[in-house]
Amino acid sequence: MTVDEILDIMKVKARSDADLRARLLATRSGQNPLGDFCAICAECGCPLSVMDLIEAGESDYAAIKRSTNGGGENSPVLDGEDDYYEMFLAELAR
Repeated sequence: MTVDEILDIMKVKARSDADLRARLLATRSGQNPLGDFCAICAECGCPLSVMDLIEAGESDYAAIKRSTNGGGENSPVLDGEDDYYEMFLAELAR
């Protein structure tokens, strides 16, 4: 499973399970937010490592930057677009 697929599955599960949703959102205030988040994903049958989560966001962001302005350093800064964890939680919090 890809990181995108795992996050989609977790989003569906969290929307139908209020306790899971609360646990995922509570990871923000933990000492190890990404590790806690990935541990919950694994408990739900969706194994995800911290590095996979970070790398997926950074890879997608790098692809976006390469596709604008010929990939030069003048490409727009997209705050938070490389942070799949925060984007997931922001969407879940709605």
